[in-house]
Amino acid sequence: MVELRQADVAVVGAGPAGIAAAVRAAESGRSVLLLDEAPFPGGQIWKRGPGTRLPSAARRWDERLARSGVRLLTGVSVVDATPGFRLLAEAPDGPMRVVAPRLVLATGARERFLPFPGWTLPGVLGVGAAQALLKSGASFSGCRTVVAGTGPLLLPVAAALAADGAAVAAVLEQAPGARVVRFGLSLWRHPGKLAGAARYRARFLEARYSAGAWVMSASGRERVASVRVTDGRREWTISCDLLCAAFGLVPNTELARLLGCETADGFVRVDARQETSVPGIFCAGEPTGIAGVETSLVEGQIAGAAAAGVPAPTALVRRRSRGARFAVSMAKAFSLREELRSLPQAGTIVCRCEDVTYGRLDPVFAAREAKLATRIGMGPCQGRVCGPAAEFLFRWTGDTIRPPAKAALISTLAAEDPE
Repeated sequence: MVELRQADVAVVGAGPAGIAAAVRAAESGRSVLLLDEAPFPGGQIWKRGPGTRLPSAARRWDERLARSGVRLLTGVSVVDATPGFRLLAEAPDGPMRVVAPRLVLATGARERFLPFPGWTLPGVLGVGAAQALLKSGASFSGCRTVVAGTGPLLLPVAAALAADGAAVAAVLEQAPGARVVRFGLSLWRHPGKLAGAARYRARFLEARYSAGAWVMSASGRERVASVRVTDGRREWTISCDLLCAAFGLVPNTELARLLGCETADGFVRVDARQETSVPGIFCAGEPTGIAGVETSLVEGQIAGAAAAGVPAPTALVRRRSRGARFAVSMAKAFSLREELRSLPQAGTIVCRCEDVTYGRLDPVFAAREAKLATRIGMGPCQGRVCGPAAEFLFRWTGDTIRPPAKAALISTLAAEDPE
């Protein structure tokens, strides 16, 4: 039995962008369904956990969401979408079909991992993963920790680890120091972000912050014990029992692509109303550009208003323009250096699901040829981890997207609408 849910507007993703879109559409008089696979709204940035104190902005949006009349459905994972905006989802009680004439996609982003020798050792995890675990109640107190990769997320995660009692040994930013400094100086236009960065850095002052440095390899018998680091001129070793490493964020565009929405440079293309190339489908947040929570909230409100058929306030449009400029600046500052392409060795695993090593991947392959020859990207994560890594390493363009958009139960797929 497939449960059927209908609304004027369906919003996929209950992070800041999705919450803002749902609230704005509901406050405009539309019936709204807000779907998210997590048990609570907020996404990764506003993740709930034991003892978590949410930012004031999150609390304000929680209150608006509660008053808005939005029907929030958590634990619901959308696995397929068909024309007419008919969504197939897995819900706690079984398959669910959602039908709405307007759809807002606020599917967020995930971390990008790049393979290097030892990256699959126990004790090596993503930067955002460490943040999520801390918010969920995990503790890394006493762990000698290295935080590495790229992007502004390194600072708050290092600060949170230090506050938890971890001994942060080093923070390694792969972007050259000159680019990091220029980006920092540009934050005078965003005083809140500049003040936040200063507060985070103050929480781990004893740790070395190195721009233009990156992890070459991780070593250890049963778990990580040390990392080999370089700045391109010299190499050194840092002892650690926890390595948090990730290289920015990758937008979750699978559902948008499945619905035929155009993408450019990896992001979903939208117009001034946040509408995609498919009429009636809107997109907000990280899938349209990585610009931070404030811009996600602005884009969500614009998308929600447009989905409800009302104009967005001019002030929101101006704020979105500032956010777009910030996204471009951040992307340039933290773009990945060429040296990272040479990190994996022949035996380094690239696809963890299917145990595909770097040596099995011929650079002359196209993405689809590599999949057919090695099964890369055909495991349970469906290429969400290895896909962005392979795209960077070999400059492959993304393979075609097919349903299901996520791993799904056979019983869910069997409930697919025959139409």
